[in-house]
Amino acid sequence: MIKLDNVYFIRNSREILGGIDLHVKEGEQWVILGKNGSGKTTILEMISGYTFPSKGTIEVAGYRYSQCDLREVRKKIGYISQSLLEKLNLGDSVLEIVATGEFGFLRFYQDIPAEALQKAAEMIAFVGLSHVKDQPIGRLSQGERKKAMLARALMSDPSILIMDEPCSGLDMFEREKLLENIEELRQRNLTIIYVTHHIEEIMPLFTHIALIDQGEMIACGEKEKVLTAENLTSAFNIPLVIEWHDERPWARVEQKKKVQI
Repeated sequence: MIKLDNVYFIRNSREILGGIDLHVKEGEQWVILGKNGSGKTTILEMISGYTFPSKGTIEVAGYRYSQCDLREVRKKIGYISQSLLEKLNLGDSVLEIVATGEFGFLRFYQDIPAEALQKAAEMIAFVGLSHVKDQPIGRLSQGERKKAMLARALMSDPSILIMDEPCSGLDMFEREKLLENIEELRQRNLTIIYVTHHIEEIMPLFTHIALIDQGEMIACGEKEKVLTAENLTSAFNIPLVIEWHDERPWARVEQKKKVQI
């Protein structure tokens, strides 16, 4: 489904990514995990075809980048990010915003097709926002806006869904409600790439982890094998202990024992 082979990205003589290998198979759900500035978003931009490697090859959904029409690839990818939300008109209704996802528009300047409105209403119901579908998106809470962006991303029936820190800026309540919606995506035929630096956001839905630090892959593979105290301590540069509850990992800082005098 997605293959990055020996991918490097260099900007202004600085190596942002160094020798990244990432192979995502159909049916796998991946989290790209690492601290801020580790190169996670750069990997997403490469998968989406908005940034190109200085070295290496990328294949997505059977298309080899540099040898295909990227517009065709992007039709297969749903994308959620704060930067995309900021480009939308906050005065447009939730229904209109979600419907734009069917065509890749930022807003409509003509009548919206009835079929798109019906489908948008269904996607809005899926994320639990039917009660605000006619309100301007600017009146919604941060959590509700993120849910609306999820509904929008699903409008084009993508085979790949990319989420760049979707829980950023949310309080605990809104984060958990959004994560519930994301967990429900297991009902759909999707390959998910989810970026975060918060270990507790790794829901049971996710099967694999790519652990990144300073543009290099620390560990990559099945989540139970990657999410170890040793790997996480190496990636986040603090001593961490990992605990599992209901198939969900939680990390805490290991406290040093005080020496009694």
